[in-house]
Amino acid sequence: MEEFHNGNEGSFNSDEADNIVKECIEGVVGADDYSQNLVNKWTAGIVERCLTQLVKQGKSYKYIVTCAVMQKTGAGLHTANSCFWDTAMDGSCTVRWENRTMYCVVSVFAVAIA
Repeated sequence: MEEFHNGNEGSFNSDEADNIVKECIEGVVGADDYSQNLVNKWTAGIVERCLTQLVKQGKSYKYIVTCAVMQKTGAGLHTANSCFWDTAMDGSCTVRWENRTMYCVVSVFAVAIA
């Protein structure tokens, strides 16, 4: 995945967001095996924790976080997103995480508040 970086101090830092998302997934799912009964709890926990951690940074952004959890069964999962925004300030990142029984795909969209 290619991500846009323009070096502006105020621009969205996708590497920082990647790290936050990975920490949140690990904190919520950890080493658990896939369980259909826990998927709703996991996805809600991941997006809430990500939002909380992103907002704690104190940057002037509105955030949108999405999360998909899928059991590893050999089936394909394809995702895509497209945004029309100010590429100098706004940004996004997508993290694909996996363990031996599941995939987790989290996308973060950050829109600068003027």
